[in-house]
Amino acid sequence: MSVHSRRENINLADMIDITEAGRAMHVFATELYPICRSITGNGIRSTLGRIGEQIPLILHEVPSGTAVFDWTVPNEWNIRDAYVANANGERVIDIRRHNLHILSYSTPIHARMPLAELKQHLFTLPDQPDLIPYRTSYYQENWGFCLTHNQLMGLTDGEYEIVIDSTLAPGSLTYAECFLPGATEDEVLISCHACHPSLANDNLSGIVLATWLAQLLGQSERRYSYRFVFIPGTIGSITWLARNEAHVGRIKHGLVLTCLGDPGHTTYKRSRQSTAEIDRVVEHVLRHTGTAYAIKDFFPYGYDERQYCSPGFNLPVGCLMRTPHGRFAEYHTSADNLDLVRPEALADSLAKLIAIVQVLEQNRTYRNLNPMCEPQLGKRGLYGAIGGQIDAKSYQLALLWVLNYSDGEHALIDIAERSGMPFATIAHAATALQSAGLLTEDVQSIEWSAR
Repeated sequence: MSVHSRRENINLADMIDITEAGRAMHVFATELYPICRSITGNGIRSTLGRIGEQIPLILHEVPSGTAVFDWTVPNEWNIRDAYVANANGERVIDIRRHNLHILSYSTPIHARMPLAELKQHLFTLPDQPDLIPYRTSYYQENWGFCLTHNQLMGLTDGEYEIVIDSTLAPGSLTYAECFLPGATEDEVLISCHACHPSLANDNLSGIVLATWLAQLLGQSERRYSYRFVFIPGTIGSITWLARNEAHVGRIKHGLVLTCLGDPGHTTYKRSRQSTAEIDRVVEHVLRHTGTAYAIKDFFPYGYDERQYCSPGFNLPVGCLMRTPHGRFAEYHTSADNLDLVRPEALADSLAKLIAIVQVLEQNRTYRNLNPMCEPQLGKRGLYGAIGGQIDAKSYQLALLWVLNYSDGEHALIDIAERSGMPFATIAHAATALQSAGLLTEDVQSIEWSAR
């Protein structure tokens, strides 16, 4: 990724060629796709190692058996080989052909058995007979294979050799963080799961977008501190919250990133709070993109937002995606591949993420220093040419909106929403008014910024 040198008060979108970023993210997803990941083990370590070549990461290892609220960190699972061979020694199911062929967390086995017995450990999708399903057995010891239904129908009676060369033993759960300190200790949390094997949209799209956003923010001045977490789904966020319970009060905004590379329109799932600043900011950004989008209320199912938004934490964390999980036919199957994830969709998702961050960074509360009637703007040069792409009439109206509602009670996002104007126009007006000595940042806002 190529960005300019670190600068203050810059439009983040100007720092990157968004089309090229989409292509580069797809290349990175292609590199990660073959790795056999799971919630623990060398697959996720290898993935985090590749991410660590792009951004600074701190890896954490949490021992198996560690209590994390009502859960326990499971044993570590690693797999070297797995196949089913027919009487001729031919591998009719082979993990080397596709990672999804193995039931994740399968216990080791080397045995021979007839097809009727083997079928009890085979998983298919009869309604999608050409696709391999993704199945797991994290918390109940089992073994098995996944295959297309057409493959299953092609198996003939006879004896089969079953080999699963795996280990399931005490080890650790691995997750990683990229922390970018800002002017304040208040944090924006960006979270993605890094545990799915060879699922490009439901896994890799969130990973590559988080990586590129972290690269970009690492090259700019930041009001907030940003914490990117790459974790195994569910148990990872539970573990992270258990280990950081004393510090989660610093999280002022958060997003879970997933399913962001398919061609569908953007979908945002609100936080449990529903009207948190992050909820309002994301909705505002999507409303002004000029493209289709959907907003969903919080519900306690889905990705790791359900842990961050559990009632004991109730953090302001929403979930940003394109087509939601389970709503695209390729979900949790071998069709969730690199053809489903489009460079242009990744680029569009990144552009929207950048716009969201830009609003969070610029949102302030001001006070009008000349609140008795409208100040004369012409003599201060505020009705002159402003350049750029902001319409002059809209800009002049934005000046009046900002002056009228800068009472210490309304932040810029409030004014943008009330006026129906894009946040960028309102923020531009506020900057001009402050430069002209007509606005000052609210005392509480300044104290907040100095914390």
